[in-house]
Amino acid sequence: MKKTKDSFFEDVYEVVKLIPAGRVTSYGAIGAYLGLKSSARMVGWAMNRAHGRPEVPAHRVVNRNGVLTGKNHFSTPTVMMERLQSEGILVQDDQIADFKNVFWDPVKELL
Repeated sequence: MKKTKDSFFEDVYEVVKLIPAGRVTSYGAIGAYLGLKSSARMVGWAMNRAHGRPEVPAHRVVNRNGVLTGKNHFSTPTVMMERLQSEGILVQDDQIADFKNVFWDPVKELL
């Protein structure tokens, strides 16, 4: 049975809810965990629709280089950075400063 876009988005949200505070992951890592390696863009679309759902910590999802590419989808462009910094993550010039050390890979962490 083929997954619908909405069921894929819900799967994405379930993974995002598991990202611990003080850690981040990437769109592509979530897609790879869900078995769709080339679905980073779809994960991004899911994150765009996650706003208004406080149980989904969308601020913890960044691009593969640690850049806050989703920042403009929050209520203000600084909200994403502010939430990350409140969890102890250092952000410089819209990029996670210590990305390699705070990266949470669901493929490794959840299997």
